[in-house]
Amino acid sequence: MAIFSKKDTLKDEAEIVSKEAISCIISKEMHITGEISFKGKARLDGTVDGDITGEYLVLSETGRVNGNMQLGALICHGHVQGDIEARLVTAHSTASIKGKLTSANLTVEPGASLEGEIHSAAGPDKTTAAQGKPSAATVANRQAGKNEETSKQK
Repeated sequence: MAIFSKKDTLKDEAEIVSKEAISCIISKEMHITGEISFKGKARLDGTVDGDITGEYLVLSETGRVNGNMQLGALICHGHVQGDIEARLVTAHSTASIKGKLTSANLTVEPGASLEGEIHSAAGPDKTTAAQGKPSAATVANRQAGKNEETSKQK
């Protein structure tokens, strides 16, 4: 049962947060330069040139972020150029993400564009992934690739 508890916890958290009311909307006519920090749920329809820190962000199809993001959850329909660190990330079919993505739970719809590195967060304590150290799964995958190359050379 322990295997499913983490998945169920993330699923429950995603459902709870998705039902939460949006407390802030940045319209598509707005262009913000600088850092943004928020609590609760926000929707971004405009453009932000700078870093974003917050709990739950919905980036619409017209939304653009040129900067790094540290979030609890990201629902992405728009364009991101920068690094993302979030517990939950959903990249919808219209999403375009360029940069390093670190997440404990990643969902990608067909048609979404992801360019860069993808790292699995090390569970609730994301310090290893956040510090740029590969997760155990990444190390295992790299080792498997080396073993495969070695066997091909023999």
